Amino acid sequence: MNHIPTIESLRFHHHVVFSKNRCFVLFVLLCLLFPVGDAAAQGRDKQVCGWLEKVRVSPGDLVFRAKMDTGAKHSSLNARSIAEFEKKGEPWVRFVVQDRNGKKMKMEMPLVRTAEIKLRSKQKRIQERPVILLGICLGSTYKEVEVNLVDRSNFNYQMLIGRSFLGGDFFVDAAESFTLKPNCRVEAKP
Repeated sequence: MNHIPTIESLRFHHHVVFSKNRCFVLFVLLCLLFPVGDAAAQGRDKQVCGWLEKVRVSPGDLVFRAKMDTGAKHSSLNARSIAEFEKKGEPWVRFVVQDRNGKKMKMEMPLVRTAEIKLRSKQKRIQERPVILLGICLGSTYKEVEVNLVDRSNFNYQMLIGRSFLGGDFFVDAAESFTLKPNCRVEAKP
């Protein structure tokens, strides 16, 4: 027994298909106009920074030229005379930093941990670096993040800013540099 479609059944089928297509088009348009999800919502609040920026570190209120390094998880600071010691039974690190204006500062801070950094060389060596918690201001964003200390005097920039600072708050525009001035309001800790 063959079923032969009637004019009425064809009209109903055409109406259902047309309604489904219209709903799909409306859905696509709404998705384009109002994106959903964390990435889209966070993207609207992110600052755009260049691949080079001036940052201010705290404590010390020193300003450094820093390279934004999206390939590095953590940040790195040029330091000299790095020495680990104990203070009241806790591990600390003493070091000297100097900003590009020649302002030199000797600092002592608690040691958070020791990082093992894989060096780019044929021998695939690992370098141990002390890690401290340091306040960094870029644009209007202030964060305290882990920063490893190393002698970077042979490099062009005294500081690298890694993803632990950049992530969630910044887009890096590789065609730009020095687009933001460090203008954070940092309240002193009690």
